[in-house]
Amino acid sequence: MAGPTGVAVVPPLPPHGEGPAGDGAIQKALEAAWPADLSAGDEQQLLAAGRALVRADATGYGRARWPGVFPSAGRGLAPAFAAGRFRIQAAIARGDAGAGRAVVHLVWAGAERGGTYTDGRITDFYFTRTVSKGVPLWTPLPPT
Repeated sequence: MAGPTGVAVVPPLPPHGEGPAGDGAIQKALEAAWPADLSAGDEQQLLAAGRALVRADATGYGRARWPGVFPSAGRGLAPAFAAGRFRIQAAIARGDAGAGRAVVHLVWAGAERGGTYTDGRITDFYFTRTVSKGVPLWTPLPPT
């Protein structure tokens, strides 16, 4: 959304600890700050993968699906966050300006093993376009 000067107006963010009630405002702020630039199909594919990746990263569940991203999967590493106390607050997928890549930007909340619950955590996953059996896919890049 644009203000009177044509500059994007970012909606106010909810206070930390607002809970799920504030997630919509965070989503709107992300969308206003970073306009969409991918096809709907690419965005949906990237968002699904990004959500699964951040869940696997935080909770440990599903890491084996991406050995290139999580090379230590299955080696007995305890997850840092409780699976039952994890949620994605907002997510967007955008092109990475001329790099032939895309980025999924996620804001999430979770309870650490010690019970401390924190929201507003930010994670980015980068993807590159690949083709498998003639079908274009987005493949996550290993963390740098």
